[in-house]
Amino acid sequence: MTSKIIGVGNYIPSETITNLFFDKHIFFNELGITLKEDNALITSKLKKITGIEERRYASSDQTTSDLGVIAAQKAIENSGIDPETLDYIIFAHNFGDVAHNSVQSDAVPSLASRVKHALQIKNNFCVAYDLLFGCPGWIEGVIQANAFIKSGIAKRCLVIGAETLSRVVDIHDRDSMIYADGAGAVVLEANENDCSGIKSHLSASFTLNEKDFLYFGKSYNNEGCKGIKYIKMDGRKIYEFALLNVPVAMKKCLDESGYTINQLNKIIIHQANEKMDEAIVNRFYELYDTPTPPDIMPMVISKLGNSSVATIPTLLTMILNDELESHKIEKGDVVLFASVGAGMNINAIVYKF
Repeated sequence: MTSKIIGVGNYIPSETITNLFFDKHIFFNELGITLKEDNALITSKLKKITGIEERRYASSDQTTSDLGVIAAQKAIENSGIDPETLDYIIFAHNFGDVAHNSVQSDAVPSLASRVKHALQIKNNFCVAYDLLFGCPGWIEGVIQANAFIKSGIAKRCLVIGAETLSRVVDIHDRDSMIYADGAGAVVLEANENDCSGIKSHLSASFTLNEKDFLYFGKSYNNEGCKGIKYIKMDGRKIYEFALLNVPVAMKKCLDESGYTINQLNKIIIHQANEKMDEAIVNRFYELYDTPTPPDIMPMVISKLGNSSVATIPTLLTMILNDELESHKIEKGDVVLFASVGAGMNINAIVYKF
């Protein structure tokens, strides 16, 4: 038995934020000293390093769970199932519902419960819960759903990844330009009829020395925003950690699947940083002493930014809906999913369509 994706959906917010949006921002460094570079140069460097030109923000009347509901509705519609037949709703996020112009995180009741309520599911034995696992949260949700299905506990699961990172950024930190909002979802079902589905998976948490590479910290503006904490990161350490550990994890996952490197058709990786993702994939292929194929790794970070748990299901939906001209997934294709993020956590899945 395998777990098969039978429906996909995403929600890409309509508010486009270009790099010009940050032209009037006042940026400080970690010591609270104003950056001497003008903002045009700062955003130019951002684009060169991360590839980000635009990102999407949720509208002022939307929260993370609202985005998740829309993505879930689309995934259910795409699957053609009755939502009453769902056994689990797993909602991956990191900061709960944060209202516009607020810093208060609201995670009670769970965001999964809010989605179940919005979908008007009456089945009390459809279990709804949230998952906090950093940016790899959606993949981890899929891995958990797969465990429920393979054990016979569940037959159908809805896994959602949604986040509104624009609500938890320090506007005085240039790293705030990386983050974005969005949502993606899939419906997984027990599959005994063909050879498609999840073939292998891997998860790891590095916490001994890496726990605080991503953290919640005070604003870089020492004169304002006192008492409020925002998402912070040590970008250099994360980059080095990812290049050292993610390719090895990807290789271990692929090797355990039984497929060879030459049978791999696509790599769908968390859209964190274009240069970092390219370096990870190149190092992955170096482990097999094989050149990286062209068009193996679709990227949409240039237009959508980093929406954390939402990046992979959003991108997967776009590909399966034929919204990316240069990337297709055909029946029989083998796809490797991989992510890295706060924790520090890493995970990967090999999936055959």
